[in-house]
Amino acid sequence: MIASHNTLPHSTKVLWFLVMAYTVTILLANWFDIRMVQLGPFITDAGTLIFPLSFILADTITEVYGYKETRRAIWCGFLFNLLFLGFGALVTHLPSPDVAPYNREFDRLMTIEWRIIAASIVSYLCAEPMNAYVMAKLKLRWQGKHMAARFVSSTVLASIMDTTLFTTIAFYGMMPNHVLFTVAATMWLIKVAVEIVGLPFSVRLARYLKRVERRDIFDRHTQFGLLHWEAEYQTEDNGLLWEPHNE
Repeated sequence: MIASHNTLPHSTKVLWFLVMAYTVTILLANWFDIRMVQLGPFITDAGTLIFPLSFILADTITEVYGYKETRRAIWCGFLFNLLFLGFGALVTHLPSPDVAPYNREFDRLMTIEWRIIAASIVSYLCAEPMNAYVMAKLKLRWQGKHMAARFVSSTVLASIMDTTLFTTIAFYGMMPNHVLFTVAATMWLIKVAVEIVGLPFSVRLARYLKRVERRDIFDRHTQFGLLHWEAEYQTEDNGLLWEPHNE
């Protein structure tokens, strides 16, 4: 067992791409939230169909690179989403030339209901950190084992919070309560189902990244909380450098 207190280098090969993919997923999910869809007897918003990818990506980042890097990704997704919404609000208030016949339709699409915006922000800032927190804590508790179970457990718990907050803030009072419950249950079921279906890919990806990056971070000394900015890890936090363990 190595007990060095040297800081791990920040150089990684794939982390930048995972953070970018996570941010794009958040942007697309929030954009599609305004569109309701019906899947057989179930009703949900279109954003739910892509949003579970954010949990898969966040789980992978937390598993390989640690909670601190996922926290950075969460802030990145949040800030770019604000930029997207702010710029969208700006351009819809700029003068429209007569030669642009589709500007009115574009402006109507960009005028997102404030309740949906508030619901997205609140549910995001609560559920995404919770997902990463549960992943990191379960990894410590189970000593790095049962990766698939940890992926599903964190998504199940975080999805309950995300779905409850989003549907309540965005749609309460706009539809009968039994319909609201059906929408919430459908959203939660889709998120968990996507996580389970994607397990063969996400688990293999995490194991591959551990080999490529030579990282398997355990958040033993991490200050959990969304407002902490410190992102360094020590060599003793890297499981690949101090002891083998089964995944």
